[in-house]
Amino acid sequence: MNINTELLHAGVVRDANGATFTPIYQNSAFAQDTAEQMEKIFENKAMGYCYTRVANPTVTAFENRITKLEGGMASIACSSGMAAIMNAVLGLVRSGEEIISSASLYGGTIDLFRDLEEYGITTRYVKNNDWEAIEAAFNEKTRAVFAETIGNPCLDVTDVERLAEIAHAHQVPLILDNTTATVYLFQGLVHGADIVINSSSKYINGNSNSISGVLTYSGSFRFDLEKYGGLSSYKQYGPMAYIAKLRNSFFRDSGACLAPMNAYLNQLGLETLGLRMQRQCENAFELAGWIDQNYTDITVNYPGLVSSPWHEIADRQFTKGYGGILTLRLGSKERAFRFMNALQIPYIVSNIGDTKTLVIHPASTIALHSTQEEREAAGVYEDLVRVSVGIEDVEDLKEDFAQAIAQL
Repeated sequence: MNINTELLHAGVVRDANGATFTPIYQNSAFAQDTAEQMEKIFENKAMGYCYTRVANPTVTAFENRITKLEGGMASIACSSGMAAIMNAVLGLVRSGEEIISSASLYGGTIDLFRDLEEYGITTRYVKNNDWEAIEAAFNEKTRAVFAETIGNPCLDVTDVERLAEIAHAHQVPLILDNTTATVYLFQGLVHGADIVINSSSKYINGNSNSISGVLTYSGSFRFDLEKYGGLSSYKQYGPMAYIAKLRNSFFRDSGACLAPMNAYLNQLGLETLGLRMQRQCENAFELAGWIDQNYTDITVNYPGLVSSPWHEIADRQFTKGYGGILTLRLGSKERAFRFMNALQIPYIVSNIGDTKTLVIHPASTIALHSTQEEREAAGVYEDLVRVSVGIEDVEDLKEDFAQAIAQL
């Protein structure tokens, strides 16, 4: 099936009562007919639901749809994108071990990795697609490689297949945050990633009404159980050992579960993901090119522009567009603020992927806690404005951006 048909039908289990959409099981706990049946569920010897912190039918329906779309073996939906990243990492990495990561990360992820340092987990940052630096960062403690498909807000594009080859040569998995690209533009697992993360609060949801995240595992990475000792207790689950470990330990015990209502709202958004992404990519491409051609004192960054250092990789990897985000450098923080305040259509919001156009000043918000070095590596500057382009008529956006730029 093509993508828009898959978004509607892939992974969907039809309701026995004929409902055309998954019901909301707004339950904290589930009854069983016998004590023996409840015991079997707790022992993982029988299918069933006992407590929503562990699993819920509405959440399961969302996970199954994401798994099918990503081409993976299993997914775990979490309470936020950060919870999904934390689960993905802590399912593999223990105290005294290390992660190699692209330096051009979302500020919240940098904050998380800094927090993990207090628990003995070190992150070695390298410039994205700098193959010599990446190779040099590996050692006997390395347990995972982490990158974003399209950096937020740097908008650098990772050569995923090459990075996966390097990670696999060192016998470690690649964790890929695919939030800004989504499965509409890129199937990370198909191109070599082992675990894909989506902050489903963004494009999957599409309306800024639910915080959530989801991790999807390919099932194809073969873990060395001496190297990944935390998985040894789950070796009886074979390729599902990694998911089984999360389900029976950190994910379950940390309470990072997704609420049923949010899973329901995400499924609603998922069905129109393709239509929205197509429009957002088209709008972003046209708006970026228009600003680039007409305003020489503003620096535009967008992977779809030939001037982008990552255009060649984006052109090779993506077939349906270059993403819905662009950034503008306006010369100073004061000019950036004046421009944002003059806009009439976009909202000043710390989110991306909404149907409405959103703008933010990353240096004073999402990258506020990063060091100057971390900001520059992530493409964050004092004069930078990030624009998450919505589905409005692009001529209206051009007119609004023109009047705001005129006030500078």
